Amino acid sequence: MIVVTGATGNVGRPLTQALTEAGEQVTAVSRHAVAMPDGVRHVLADLAEPTGLTSALEGAKALFLLLSGDLHAPEARPSDIIDLAAVAGVSRVVLLSSQGVSTRPLGPSRVAMRAVEDALRESGLDWAVLRPGGFASNALAWAESVRTQGMVAAPFGDVGVPVVDPADIAEVAAACLLDDRHTGQVFELTGPEAITPRQQAEAIAAALGSPVRFHELTREEAKAAMTQFVPPELADDTLDIIADPNPAELRISPDVRRVLGRAPRPFNDWVARHIAAFR
Repeated sequence: MIVVTGATGNVGRPLTQALTEAGEQVTAVSRHAVAMPDGVRHVLADLAEPTGLTSALEGAKALFLLLSGDLHAPEARPSDIIDLAAVAGVSRVVLLSSQGVSTRPLGPSRVAMRAVEDALRESGLDWAVLRPGGFASNALAWAESVRTQGMVAAPFGDVGVPVVDPADIAEVAAACLLDDRHTGQVFELTGPEAITPRQQAEAIAAALGSPVRFHELTREEAKAAMTQFVPPELADDTLDIIADPNPAELRISPDVRRVLGRAPRPFNDWVARHIAAFR
């Protein structure tokens, strides 16, 4: 049995589906009750209280660990989840980390995530670490404004990074959970090309068949919006990257192809599959 945390999210949902289709028994963990695929066991738990995972981990052979925004805060102790998994007899953990651990190692949220990676390496468990860059699905933050105003509002409109499709992250995670060949590996996950927020707005407009205008936010405006969902430290670290990506953050990683045997999906592909959210 494999435990998937963050099972209702942009990575966790397709990962749960992929593991189920592979014939695996899955326990999906989330904070809120939602419909799950047939045969998936669902456990309600908040990772900020790791002991709530005890029942979810019973009988598990592997764990996909996705840390929510509040677990990046300085006072959080996400490494306790790894300890709990080890005690429960889990033998493998796949951690969803962040590209910034290697490209911006001194950012406060990156220091905290590095500590989680280190705790996993030292746990004695089999492990793999996924370090994605920006998510294509971050564009869902624009869905309401596109629907109601025909507008995308974002900072740094002409600065591009190679955003990754969460479906690719999920497929790589499934491979790491199921295949011993990926044990002890760190995979950096990106899309196939850099794309700016303005170009993303154009891709949404093309898929809709109707105009979408672009409004550029200041950094301060963008941070105010982001801190409604994530700690200020994580917002600042993210804004530092998208404002001025360094060469490592602009690099197109070969790791999606290395694991899956195909190129990563482009942003246009993600838009086509999610265009209903913008109508």
